[in-house]
Amino acid sequence: MQAPFPPLYAILDPSLTAAPATALAETLAKVGVRLIQLRDKRSPARRIYEQAQELAAVLTPNDVRLIVNDRPDIAAICSVGGVHVGQGDLAVEEARRLCGSAKWVGVSTHNIDQLREAERTSADYIAVGPIFSTSTKENPHPVVGVDFVRKARQLTRKPLVAIGGITVESAADVFRAGADSVAVIRDLIAAPDPGARAREYVAIAARVRAGES
Repeated sequence: MQAPFPPLYAILDPSLTAAPATALAETLAKVGVRLIQLRDKRSPARRIYEQAQELAAVLTPNDVRLIVNDRPDIAAICSVGGVHVGQGDLAVEEARRLCGSAKWVGVSTHNIDQLREAERTSADYIAVGPIFSTSTKENPHPVVGVDFVRKARQLTRKPLVAIGGITVESAADVFRAGADSVAVIRDLIAAPDPGARAREYVAIAARVRAGES
């Protein structure tokens, strides 16, 4: 990847908010968010496909890459920018065969062995976490902490996306540990102004990258 990896990886989960996903996506796109994931673990495949197409219609003209969670089959036939797979989903190379080289494939990791395996794949980025305790997953993996980001940074040059309980108060520490991006769900949708909250994350990343405290 030649351009800097987007510092904020916004995740939209329709089960966590009553607001239309397209409206929130458009708000985030307007303030400069360039990477958004659709995470819908409850809807049938047809609805996930429809949501992905609706979001892509809003985001693609605004130069925002849309990632579909868990479903490389849906990502392959949608106008989206990629897919994210977990440890229980199709393997990275299987997802790659479905989606092709033009779309991103990201993968979640929760320990060093998984990280090393992900490093050997064609994954475009690696997610690590949960960094902190999170309430947005029904069966979360054990918390790995910020130190895991530091260890991961030493083991791969692929972009690292830190996920799990991250807030604007903790984001700077996560970036300093070596994360290229922070994935955020609850702290965005719970904010009175999600667009303003998104700008905070982007500003924090910019300060850390500039060497400021």
